[in-house]
Amino acid sequence: MSSPFSLGMERAVLLAVLLSTTGLNPALAINVYTDREIHGIVGSNVKLYCSFWSNEWISDDISVTWHFQPESSRDSLSIFHYAKGQPYIDNVGMFKERIEWVGNPRWKDGSIIIHDLDYTDNGTFTCDVKNPPDIVGKTSQVTLYVFENVPTRYGVVLGAVIGGILLVVFVVLILAYLIRYCWLRRQATLQRRLSTMEKGRLRLGKDSSKRGRQPPVLYAMLDHSRLTKSAGEKKSKGGLCDLRKDRK
Repeated sequence: MSSPFSLGMERAVLLAVLLSTTGLNPALAINVYTDREIHGIVGSNVKLYCSFWSNEWISDDISVTWHFQPESSRDSLSIFHYAKGQPYIDNVGMFKERIEWVGNPRWKDGSIIIHDLDYTDNGTFTCDVKNPPDIVGKTSQVTLYVFENVPTRYGVVLGAVIGGILLVVFVVLILAYLIRYCWLRRQATLQRRLSTMEKGRLRLGKDSSKRGRQPPVLYAMLDHSRLTKSAGEKKSKGGLCDLRKDRK
């Protein structure tokens, strides 16, 4: 029977073999992020953003390094270095007194600012961050283009065109809705007026029919009153004649 110690050793060896065969590293690689490209105007300032993510706590040994490769050269120059809580800026090269450290490693920020841009600043800037023991990872690069005037990017123009089209469509839809609303409201008003007029006509028709039926009744009443009057007069005359006969 194998002892627990030998079993533990076998498991450790098996884990090491698996890690070596799959190419995995017990410490996760550090990830560095920058813009892909950035534009600047001659004589202005530009901020080169650099952020990172590390699997380890931010240690006191963290370091941030910026390299620069000019557009017309294959050589890379170290222009900035941060270590042991202190920034070290190149004060003898082409960026002398033009680099400003604005990063904060505690906030996972390693950004710098380049002042007083010139055409010679065209090139690729590389940000490299190490956070021992998390030191394995890829660097990130940003390309700087310096112009007299910052050109309008195709994406910005396309976005503006699409935004304008969407705005026009939105306005057209609003107008169509308002027109339809006004038309429906007018139709409802006309319908109410027509219904009111129709009710008025019906009332007039009923009143006229009532008035047309009243005269025969009045005539009948008048005829009846006349008949009663004539009958009364005859009776009165007959009575007088009888009285006269009796007197004789």
